[in-house]
Amino acid sequence: GKTTLLRTLSGLNKPTAGEITWMGEAITGVKAEKLVRKGISHVSEGKSVVPELSVRENLLLGAIWRRNNKEAKQSLDEVTSIFPRLAERIEQRSDTLSGGERQMLAIGRAIMAKPQLLLLDEPSLGLAPLVVEQIFQSIKDLANTMNLTVLLVEQNAMGALKIADLGIVLNLGKVVAVNQAQALIDDPAVRAAYLGY
Repeated sequence: GKTTLLRTLSGLNKPTAGEITWMGEAITGVKAEKLVRKGISHVSEGKSVVPELSVRENLLLGAIWRRNNKEAKQSLDEVTSIFPRLAERIEQRSDTLSGGERQMLAIGRAIMAKPQLLLLDEPSLGLAPLVVEQIFQSIKDLANTMNLTVLLVEQNAMGALKIADLGIVLNLGKVVAVNQAQALIDDPAVRAAYLGY
């Protein structure tokens, strides 16, 4: 249900019912590439980068629809300041990166489009605990420095709640709890049912 929600919001899936609005505009059924221009970027589960391209080339793909090279260069500088590992590997082929670096690259490419809403699907999946902490901190930094709304779908619920303002708990596709993130962490019923302690 969680991945389906993100895919539907980003125009990759058609909703079976209802309407999606963004900034007061109905966007139900709008194609994904048009939604990027409207300020919605989606990073799918699985670290989707183009392996034979360099880090720089992958990042610039995120800004391909922007006609202003100066803006693309500025975005590239912003992304590499948030993810310094990418700056260190800017000319390196993407298929030589570690899993964490590929995830940083996928997020960075989405940021190159200058979104207002960033949809992230399981960014910690398959990563070492130390790398997960770095990814989560980078997500929080992105949200704060770029005035960006992030909708994060994550099975590592505790890690996600620690960086979130608001938490929404889904169970079998249904919303079962909505509250400030810290309130959800402190709720004994939520902790027992969804956080594993």
